[in-house]
Amino acid sequence: MTHALIVIDVQNDFCPGGALAVTDGDQIVPGINDLMTQADAVVLTQDWHPAGHSSFASTHQGHDPYALIQMPYGPQVLWPDHCIQGSTGAAFHADLNTDRADMIIRKGYNPAIDSYSAFFENDHKTPTGLQGYLRTRGIDTLTMVGLATDFCVNFSAVDAAKLGFDVTVRMDLCRAIDLDGSLIAAVEGMKAAGVTLTP
Repeated sequence: MTHALIVIDVQNDFCPGGALAVTDGDQIVPGINDLMTQADAVVLTQDWHPAGHSSFASTHQGHDPYALIQMPYGPQVLWPDHCIQGSTGAAFHADLNTDRADMIIRKGYNPAIDSYSAFFENDHKTPTGLQGYLRTRGIDTLTMVGLATDFCVNFSAVDAAKLGFDVTVRMDLCRAIDLDGSLIAAVEGMKAAGVTLTP
């Protein structure tokens, strides 16, 4: 067992009708479910913010969603309130086969720092524990899918490559926000980090 499928944030708030909807975000679910049958292990990540999280535009007076501000750990996009712990928006998409998951990693629960990556919070130092889990299981090859290509998938893939995992991102099973050229930048960054991108 050396291969894991990492399913990033396939949650209601990132799907059509959600608070931070990614265009066609729900259309990747059937393909992800099919891919689960081919993996030795399946890990789901779940954005899991407390109300009033510091990455929410609503917590910064005078700032609109998608504005960029400086936080102690670096630049931070301010988002609409989304994936609040225990809410319907934070729940996985109803059609996602969550029963197949070996593990669920919740991220973004620290109110003071956002967490795009499945491996680290946005300070790039505080681990989620996923690396240790994969290493102790002997897993060295990862396939990543989910939402959104240019943020949480991108950060997860780059971090995994830097940690020495063999990483492939299935672009057909991801969808992007594409904020001011963020998708092109993410694709270039993933390639530079040694991530394999498949159409």
